[in-house]
Amino acid sequence: MKLTGDIKRIKNKRDDRNQDIEIEVDKIEYLTSKKDGRYFQAFDFEETLETPLVITGDCLALKPGKPAEEDEYEFNVYDKEGEEYVLNPDKFLSLSIAYDFDEDLTILTSVYYSVTLPPKDFEELKKEKEKERSFKNRKSGRK
Repeated sequence: MKLTGDIKRIKNKRDDRNQDIEIEVDKIEYLTSKKDGRYFQAFDFEETLETPLVITGDCLALKPGKPAEEDEYEFNVYDKEGEEYVLNPDKFLSLSIAYDFDEDLTILTSVYYSVTLPPKDFEELKKEKEKERSFKNRKSGRK
């Protein structure tokens, strides 16, 4: 995880001028829920990325409503489709930062990125990622 640029510049509205802000995400959590009788049951699958996912500031806007704790930020995530930016309600990003006054440095302390999928897509993705993981494990074991 890595932060480049001033995250505090991002406000409640998405802005093209925030393109220079970059957040590198190491893990993605995929979420879904299935109806189990009368109630919905939540499921998740966490993927650790070999190559970090880079999210730029022009695809982010602070979540409106109750502000998070100091130095904790929650964002709506937009997908870029051609020249248009479209809010994706199924994606969520939150992060925490700390400030080192001695070094005059902002430090990224945590990043959480999630994508909510329909149950069928979730199952397909989970099977695909588990196949990839088992293939890599077999391949690395043969040296």
